[in-house]
Amino acid sequence: MDKSIITVKILGTAQDGGIPQANCFCNNCTEAINNPSKKRFASSLGILLPDLKKWYMLDATPDFKDQLLLINKDHQAFKLDGIILSHAHIGHYTGLMFLGKEAMATNELDIFAGNKMKNMLTKHFPWKQLVDLNNINIKDLIADHPIKLESNLTITPLEVPHRNEYSETFGFVISGLNKKILYIPDIDKWEEWDCNLVDIASKVDYCFIDATFYSEEELKQLGRNFKDIPHPYITDSMDLLQKVVDRNKCEVYFLHFNHTNPILNSGSAERTALKNRGFKIAEEGMEFHL
Repeated sequence: MDKSIITVKILGTAQDGGIPQANCFCNNCTEAINNPSKKRFASSLGILLPDLKKWYMLDATPDFKDQLLLINKDHQAFKLDGIILSHAHIGHYTGLMFLGKEAMATNELDIFAGNKMKNMLTKHFPWKQLVDLNNINIKDLIADHPIKLESNLTITPLEVPHRNEYSETFGFVISGLNKKILYIPDIDKWEEWDCNLVDIASKVDYCFIDATFYSEEELKQLGRNFKDIPHPYITDSMDLLQKVVDRNKCEVYFLHFNHTNPILNSGSAERTALKNRGFKIAEEGMEFHL
């Protein structure tokens, strides 16, 4: 393979709490407890540049150590050159704790973050300590402003509506020399976004999108209020993107699964329906070449 080709590796596919979730014994979590192959890490990507022997991580999750190993076991010589943060929910930034003096003690590792996220990291402990001790160097992410990380890699942040208690929330378009990925692990509802998902999906090769809940019925069974945890249902996303998939405009992969999601059950009717409609399920270790 041409060494200038970017490789994107899926490092996690679950909602922030991972699977099994802490102190949960639902069917999916129990299966993951009894069968480690069913375990899923919180959603994250590794972006590898083989020609430069380095890589970037997109979101630092609570499963940071294990996800680092997914890269290191095959690419130990590759240097982690930066981490790109989507937002300030626990499944997307708390892995930064491993960069401090108690663990990796990194030296000015580049952390790409929006302005509100930067404010949180620089003014509030324990994250402020990472800045004060020069473990990290925060670089600005600005919506719709592409960042050329390398000659063959560009990241474009797209601001999306989400529960922004502490920071803005970004999705990303990851562009290599030949192909592009749209990555949106968290969003409230597609119709609340000021961008058109169908238009963007038609211009990329792969979509990795929010699949926290399969349907409204799943939330009802949980006894949860949609307003507290708004996410697009998989059923709605499939309806929205069906024509894009049917026309082979791009491949659509779902990720960021809540531990209750019936899609996690390989024998479920929901999983069969999804695959029959031409959609795909993201799995840890999958690689895509850009």
